[in-house]
Amino acid sequence: MSLGEHLIELRKRVYISAIAIAVGMVAGWFLSDSLLAAIRQPIFDVAANQGRVATLNYDSISSAFDLRMQIALTIGLIVASPVWLYQVWAFFVPGMTRREVRYVLGFFFCAVPLFVAGCYAGWLVFPHIVELMTSFAPSDDSTIITAKTYFDFVLKLTVVVGVAFVLPVFLVLLNFAGVISARSIIKGWRIAILLITLFTAIATPAADVLSMFLLAIPMVGLYFLAAAIAWGHDRRVRRRNDSLVPSAASELPA
Repeated sequence: MSLGEHLIELRKRVYISAIAIAVGMVAGWFLSDSLLAAIRQPIFDVAANQGRVATLNYDSISSAFDLRMQIALTIGLIVASPVWLYQVWAFFVPGMTRREVRYVLGFFFCAVPLFVAGCYAGWLVFPHIVELMTSFAPSDDSTIITAKTYFDFVLKLTVVVGVAFVLPVFLVLLNFAGVISARSIIKGWRIAILLITLFTAIATPAADVLSMFLLAIPMVGLYFLAAAIAWGHDRRVRRRNDSLVPSAASELPA
C-alpha cells in the first residue's frame, strides 16, 4: 500500500473507533449517576463514622456538567474498547509477521484480564485510602472535596493498579523477544518484592495492613508466574539450539 492508502485506511479505522466511543458515551451519560453514587459512598461512610456531613463540591457553574461528560467519556472508552482495540489490531496486523502476530495475540489475551483484575483491586482498596486521607483533617475543620479532583483520584488509582498487574506480561514479552532472560528475572526477585511492597504501601496507605497484602500477594504471584513462563521458554530455546548444533556440524565437509 502507498502512503496515501495507509492514511485512508487509518482514517477509516479512526472514524469507526470514534463512532463506537460516541455511542458508548451516550450509554455512559445515563450510567454516570450510578457510577458517581458508587464513588461518593466512601465519603459518606467516613463522614458517618466521624459524625460529620459530607458532600462533593463543584467549584464552577459548568463543573457538574464537565464531570458528567468526563464520566461518560470514561464509560464510553471502556464500553467501546472491543471495537477500537480491534481497529488498532486490524490496522497493524497486515504489517506483522506470523511470529509477531502470535506474540501480540498472547499479550492481548493475557494483559486485558489482568488489567481488569488490577482495576477491580484498585476499586476495592480506594475506600480505605479515602478513609485514611480524610482522617488527617482536625475535628474542628472541614474537608472540602472537589468532585472533579475526587473522580480523577479514583480513576488514576484504579488505572495505576491495573497497569501494575500487567507489568509481568511485559516481562514475558521481553523474554520472548530475547531482551531479558529468565535467570535475570529470577535473580531480581528480592528487588521485585521490595518494589511491589513499596508500591502497595503507597497505593494502600490504610491503617490496616490487610489491604496492602491483599494487593501485594497477587502481584508477587504474577511476578513468579512470569519468571516460570520465561524459564520454560528459555529452556525450550536452549534445547532447540542444542539440537541444531550437531546437525550443522554434520553438514561440514570432511
